[in-house]
Amino acid sequence: MSAPVKSYAAVDLGASSGRVMVGRVGPETLELTEAHRFVNRPVRVPEGLRWDVLGLYAGVLEGLRAAGRVDSVGIDSWAVDYGLLDADGALLGNPVHYRDARTDGIAEKVWATVPAEELYTATGLQYAPFNTLYQLTAARSSAQFGQAARLLLIPDLLTYWLTGAQGTELTNASTTQLIDPRTRDWSYEVAERLGIDLGLFPPLRRPGDAAGVLRPEVLEETGLRGPVPVRAVASHDTASAVAAVPSVGERFAYICTGTWSLAGLELDSPVLTEESRAANFTNELGIDGTVRYLRNIMGLWLLQECVRAWGEPDLGALLREAARVPALRSVVDAGDAAFLAPGRMPERIAEACRASGQPVPETRAEITRCILDSLALAHRRAIEDAQRLADHPVDVVHIVGGGTRNALLCQLTADACGLPVVAGPTEAAAFGNVLVQARADALVGDRTDMRHLLVRTQPLTRYEPRGDAERWRAAAARLGAAPDGAHS
Repeated sequence: MSAPVKSYAAVDLGASSGRVMVGRVGPETLELTEAHRFVNRPVRVPEGLRWDVLGLYAGVLEGLRAAGRVDSVGIDSWAVDYGLLDADGALLGNPVHYRDARTDGIAEKVWATVPAEELYTATGLQYAPFNTLYQLTAARSSAQFGQAARLLLIPDLLTYWLTGAQGTELTNASTTQLIDPRTRDWSYEVAERLGIDLGLFPPLRRPGDAAGVLRPEVLEETGLRGPVPVRAVASHDTASAVAAVPSVGERFAYICTGTWSLAGLELDSPVLTEESRAANFTNELGIDGTVRYLRNIMGLWLLQECVRAWGEPDLGALLREAARVPALRSVVDAGDAAFLAPGRMPERIAEACRASGQPVPETRAEITRCILDSLALAHRRAIEDAQRLADHPVDVVHIVGGGTRNALLCQLTADACGLPVVAGPTEAAAFGNVLVQARADALVGDRTDMRHLLVRTQPLTRYEPRGDAERWRAAAARLGAAPDGAHS
């Protein structure tokens, strides 16, 4: 009798698009097909920048309809943002986008009550102006917040609409700056000192936990036959992506690439030293009791914004032209908060080069090469710092996510790091999502089994470093030693 093969729907929501993928999993089977892809386009309204979460939910339903029969469903998304529900369970307005300006200057107010050093020791989370903790502090005086009876992170909100059941998945909760990475539970002291009511959050769930079944109305709208279980997966998309890093050993670094680059290590315990805080590393939670020790880097957002400003030119042709531009002519700090907001990205990059006395990139190819060289340098710095701070040397760098399609970025990262780069899979978050669901059905074992299955079934590309290490060292020195986005 042949071993079973089951099908799983992975709802994977990124900052610019959403997709519903169908994964088929068996002992020697791991296949992923796209059922539906849809745009995730934030909307600017008079009160600020908002997510169109109703549009996202419509895309999820359409994707489940296209997916056909599945054995369960799981949702992962970007981190930190949330929806507020009233006492009847109704959504109180569209969720605020993390790039909204409402958190400007809020961190300093928080630090006046809980100093940054104490906050890091308690939660292990890097400084980012949009962390949920700062969003909650900014929202506290609003009329909407005064009506809130429940807070649901984005994947938990969509899971609630699908099932009617509420929970808070742990890997995403670990990005709120309200979780203690040592206990893997809420940091009650931090919440109490800052006046944050943890009762707003429903109970914590772990990856693989049951999260309900599709409501009858959802079954009717999607054409699915019930019961269809919904599973909590590693619902922070980076946690799902790291779960799908195809490494067969422990001495690896990873870079999850997309709108952001998340570069770091998988550890057994957090690193909560003052040096780690000063270097702006975060300790987020992963599957199987692991810690994702990483640094947020601005990522392909820089190139995405330039391409948008240029009227969406052919990206392949642009990258081929960029490959012919001399390397490391001009570089910028890819983690500089000056690049966080949308708009005028080509001009802002040129201005940064001019201000630092470097040649100013003028053509689209020159600006593109500046961005990719700068990202490779940021990857190098993050991986070097992570190894030093965690005392955890690595032999290989795994790149997963959308950046695996960018062969030039992968090669430049190998060159910058002086380490081989293994690129793939592109849809790492969806693979991690599917594999956690399959593990709940006992089709795969622990994360080592999951990764061996990925290695056996998925195409991977290896990039060896080229012999120009001295030029990369000189370029890194040119940028200086300040860690990306660090605040004291």
